[in-house]
Amino acid sequence: MPDVTSPTRRGFLARTALTGLALSPSAPAARTPRSVIDCATHFYDTGRPQGVPWPSPKEPVLYRPSLPPRYLDAVKPFRVDGVVAIEASPWLEDNLWLLNLADRTPLIRAVVGHLEPGHPDFRAALDRFSKHPLWRGIRIGAGTLGGILDDPRMLADLRLLMEKNLSLDILVGKPDYPAITRLAGLLPDLRIMVGHLPLDDSAGIRACAAHRNIHAKVSGVVRRSGELPAAKLDELWDVFGPSRTVFASNWPTCDMIAPYPAVFRTIDGYLTRQPEDVRDRFYSANAAAFYRFAAPAAR
Repeated sequence: MPDVTSPTRRGFLARTALTGLALSPSAPAARTPRSVIDCATHFYDTGRPQGVPWPSPKEPVLYRPSLPPRYLDAVKPFRVDGVVAIEASPWLEDNLWLLNLADRTPLIRAVVGHLEPGHPDFRAALDRFSKHPLWRGIRIGAGTLGGILDDPRMLADLRLLMEKNLSLDILVGKPDYPAITRLAGLLPDLRIMVGHLPLDDSAGIRACAAHRNIHAKVSGVVRRSGELPAAKLDELWDVFGPSRTVFASNWPTCDMIAPYPAVFRTIDGYLTRQPEDVRDRFYSANAAAFYRFAAPAAR
């Protein structure tokens, strides 16, 4: 893990303490969640013979083997009961690599793959991978949605996800909300998870929340500026409510800004005054319901 005492990290932690949102000693002590599912983790092995298409060797913080044992070490002193592993590689067979990893890693409760709608092999690959009991759907970048919505064949590929009762994760950027809401309207039974939220677009957030099939992945609570968006978290919570929000660290990418413990303390400090049943839903039950796996037993 990158040195937490680096200037960037020291600045982040100092600004965090000043906000009073999560780390202020005067804040009520957070109750330990009864179970935690981390809905955004990326596993890959930069040491394998073929290498990896992501991350780049030019990103030294990320470019090293990132596998479950390292993740479990990174989350200390906290405990995570399960993760949703998201494939970021565009190489088709890396979906199989991740599924094979999940087969031997009880920590992984669900796999979200990487398939490009419109690709000639999309349907065959989806049929192949969806036979695996841990496969739950795919993730796409929101920037591609405009082209998908304008192409009947590509849109039909996403419709197939809905028909197979699979889900769609969308990696969102600020200009992307109109396309997301349009998709949600066209495919109202497709479960859509939008991350990494919160973002600075109130109108877009509210437009998404108006569609009951859109859920929010709270995986953007730390920023390079170190500012903690308390108001944006308020808004996200208000519009999506306690049943359509899930916890996610975005590990190991979060290491480029702050280590996992800082990410967890930030969001947990915000939630410390919430009732226990609400915290349980956010940290575990909502993820189990969305990604269709059994919720872990309470500790």
